[in-house]
Amino acid sequence: MKKTLAVVLAAVMALPLALFSSCATVSRFQKSDLTLFDTQTIIIGCEQSSHTFEQKADEILDMLRRYHRLYDIYYEYDGINNLTTVNSAAGKEPVPVDREIIDLLLYSKEMHDLTGGKTNVALGSVLALWHSYREAGLDDPENASLPPMEELEKAALHTDIEKIIIDKEAGTVFLEDPEMRLDVGAVAKGYAVEMTARYFEDKGYTGYALSVGGNVRCLGAKPNGEKWEIGIQNPDLSSDKAFYATAYLTTEALVTSGDYQRFYTVAEKKYHHIIDPHTLMPKSTYAAVSVISEHSGLADALSTALFNLSEEEGLAIAEKAGAHVAWVYHDGSVKMTDGFKALTK
Repeated sequence: MKKTLAVVLAAVMALPLALFSSCATVSRFQKSDLTLFDTQTIIIGCEQSSHTFEQKADEILDMLRRYHRLYDIYYEYDGINNLTTVNSAAGKEPVPVDREIIDLLLYSKEMHDLTGGKTNVALGSVLALWHSYREAGLDDPENASLPPMEELEKAALHTDIEKIIIDKEAGTVFLEDPEMRLDVGAVAKGYAVEMTARYFEDKGYTGYALSVGGNVRCLGAKPNGEKWEIGIQNPDLSSDKAFYATAYLTTEALVTSGDYQRFYTVAEKKYHHIIDPHTLMPKSTYAAVSVISEHSGLADALSTALFNLSEEEGLAIAEKAGAHVAWVYHDGSVKMTDGFKALTK
C-alpha cells in the first residue's frame, strides 16, 4: 500500500484509467484526495448543486479514510487496532480488531483459494524484501540489485495463509507464525472501494464513479441513463494512443494491474512490483491485465493473480468467478474475453 512520493506523483500523472463522461442534464462535479491508500482518489458525481456533491463526496472520503487506516501495514493510528498492530503482534497474541479487518481477511482467503494461491495476503515477508531492494534501486540506480533468492526462499517459509487465525466470535486476528507479515495490497483497495460503494448505494446514492488508484467502481448510470465512459490506459507510455480501450459501465468495477508504473531496473532489465507467490519473482508475460466484474475486490484480486498465470489458466478462473478480462502483451496485442469486448470499444 505505501509508496514513495515519486511513485505517488507518477500515479497522479499517469492513472491507468480516465473517466471521460459528462453528466448531461445535471452538473458534473469532481473531488480528489492524495492521502488515501497512498495514491490518488477521484470521486465524480452528477448532482444539481455543488453543495450536495461536496456533502456526499466528503461522506464517501470519510469511509474510505477509515478503511485506509484499518488496512494500513506501515502506520498505527490512535484509537484503533489495524493491520500494523496485527503484524506487530505476530506470534505473540491475538489482536482485537474491527469487523472490517476480519471481513477483509476472510475475503482474502477466498481469493487465495479461488486463484490457487496466486493472491496471498500472507506474502508480506517476501514483498517487504522486494520493496526494500526496489526502494534502494530507485535511490541509487547504478547499484541496484535483486533480493538474493536464498533470502526470498527463507522469507517464503513464513507465508502460509492458514496461519492467519481468525476468531469471528472473539473478534480477533492472530498470526501464528512470528515471522509472518500481512500485505493486503492485492485486495485491500478494491475491497474497500466495493464496501464503500455498496454502503452508499444502499443509501440511494447513484450517478457516481469512484477511482482509488485506478480501482474504478460505478454507482449507477448518469441521470440521463447513459453509462460511464472509462478509458483504460495503454501500458506503452511511449505510444501516441493513450488508451487501448474504453469501457462503458453502470455498476461494474474495473481494475488494471501492470508493469509500467511501479518498477526499477537492474542490469538494464525492468523488475515490477507484482510478485508471483510461487516463483517469488515478477513475471514478464503481460504489460497489463484488466478485469471487469460486479465486485471491485474480486477485480483487484484477479488482476493481480491473472498477471502471474497463463492466459488459459486465468481464463478458467475468470469464467468461474464471472469476471471479464483483457490481457495486454508487450508487443501491443490485446486478447479480450467476450464479456470484456461487450463492455468496451
